[in-house]
Amino acid sequence: MPLSVHKLTGRLIFRQLQVFKAVYEQRSYSKAGELLGLTQPAVSSQVRQLEQAVDQPLFEYVGRRLFSTAAAERLADSINHIFIELSNLQTDLGALKGNVAGELRLVAVSTAQYMVPYLLKGFLNLHPKINVSVKVVNRATALQRLHENTDDLIIMGMVPVDRALVSLPFLDNELVPVVPEGHPLLSLDRVSPQRFLDSHLLVREPGSGSRLALEQHCQQKRLRFKPGMELGSNDSVKHGVIAGLGVGVLPRLSIPAELELGRLQEVALEGFPLRRDFCVVHPQAKHPTPAMQAFLDYVGENRERFVSEFLGV
Repeated sequence: MPLSVHKLTGRLIFRQLQVFKAVYEQRSYSKAGELLGLTQPAVSSQVRQLEQAVDQPLFEYVGRRLFSTAAAERLADSINHIFIELSNLQTDLGALKGNVAGELRLVAVSTAQYMVPYLLKGFLNLHPKINVSVKVVNRATALQRLHENTDDLIIMGMVPVDRALVSLPFLDNELVPVVPEGHPLLSLDRVSPQRFLDSHLLVREPGSGSRLALEQHCQQKRLRFKPGMELGSNDSVKHGVIAGLGVGVLPRLSIPAELELGRLQEVALEGFPLRRDFCVVHPQAKHPTPAMQAFLDYVGENRERFVSEFLGV
């Protein structure tokens, strides 16, 4: 006969649930012990007590491999919900006291990675109890993660218009045409966009936002887009241009020192720089957590300061 809720809750303790979760995820008593700072016998003892509480076996060995039973699978699902609710409770209680806390999972497209640390510096000064993680990806991966609702907020440019998204623009992203010091194009009085593009253009991989912006510009202006070499990051393109491999169109935010030192030279081209807004994005149906809302409020309230700090305007 199944245990009543009253009897079951009377037998369970959170330490047992924590140990079970570690064993379930690690598929090992010894690895769970290392993770929690417990000996293997202590882990085994906690699991046995939990098995007695639920009156069912949770793990079994087949050969030398540890497998979870059907009861363990169901228990793991419930425990995940319990821990999520506890985390949300902690966050909400902190918010009621005026202390926003919790997790904030950010994804930034690679073009935006240069200014994200400066955004976070001021934000974390205001909200030191928020634990922020940042993952840097290209635009194609950011769109996939946005579709899968994997993260809290995405920092990107060129936000899709065919999806139900909330988008907060906060900074102009200038893409500027650059050549290395001493490049022959610098000696010309006027350089046409097509001549620049034909000077062995170094570009990002397909799926990159900066490449897509350049491709769309070329299509609109009926310019021939013919990459001379594909590279996997803005830094690779930057160093490729500096090394004399060709020319490139790069985010101004990624090359301030190189422009100031003269290692890269901006070329005056009709239609450039290309301008796209950096935005903070999330699915329209997503309910912002207190940490998410705090970040959105911070960005929205400081847009003018960001323009001044990053673009010198």
